[in-house]
Amino acid sequence: MAQVIVRHLDDALKSALKQRAQRHGWSMEEEVRQILRRAVNEEPAAAPRLGSRIAARFSGIGLETPLPECHGQQIDPPAFDR
Repeated sequence: MAQVIVRHLDDALKSALKQRAQRHGWSMEEEVRQILRRAVNEEPAAAPRLGSRIAARFSGIGLETPLPECHGQQIDPPAFDR
């Protein structure tokens, strides 16, 4: 089996790991193994898509009418006459 050495841990972090391991009834080393195992096997949360992020940012500002979608429509650029 492989080994990993982690240096420069904060004393508070080491203490918290030790307490957590004691609560679970195993060694601090086993606690770290369990944490790493869960972290690696955890499914990453899907990031919201751009449209959903924009909608969330502007929700609650009073816009009640849904905006039309512009899929496949030609958009004319604005004219900047001098």
